[in-house]
Amino acid sequence: MLAAAARLFATQGIGATGMEQVAEEAPVSKRTLYAHFRTKNDLVIAHLQGLAQSGATLEAVLTREDVPPRDRIRGLFDQPVADAAPVRGCPFIDAAVEFPDPESAVHSYAREQKLRMVRLITAVLTELGCREPLPLAEQLATLADGAASRAMVLDDPDYGRHARAAAEVLLDHALREGTGQD
Repeated sequence: MLAAAARLFATQGIGATGMEQVAEEAPVSKRTLYAHFRTKNDLVIAHLQGLAQSGATLEAVLTREDVPPRDRIRGLFDQPVADAAPVRGCPFIDAAVEFPDPESAVHSYAREQKLRMVRLITAVLTELGCREPLPLAEQLATLADGAASRAMVLDDPDYGRHARAAAEVLLDHALREGTGQD
């Protein structure tokens, strides 16, 4: 059911996808679908949770201990699924846009994921020796989110190269500052 929902959400958007369509695509009865997901919001949140746990999001690179810290930051600017056509952008931003009420459960979950992303970036920057990691983490998250959005709009999976170049400048500056080399 979640795989069917993910396919439909990716191709036609969350708002345009009905529960009946998900049941047909799964294929399961509507009764079975509603037994697992009482509401569409429940289905959307389960979908987003699955994405967050799958390692198929931009944030996943930040927790990889087998990748050097600076490369983890660079990885924020790579599309998680390079061969995806069309480019989908950030599913959490997509969900927040489709559920604009900040009090909605879906919007709240998307916000939690975006705040988690900043915490993960902050931890990597701390590992790199950045003296003030939080402001830089916010800047890098903004670059990554902007690059993902533009990659989707322009259907350019390599669009992150522009944000990566800006991130390198910010990192170089912050790390020189941290060592007193400025």
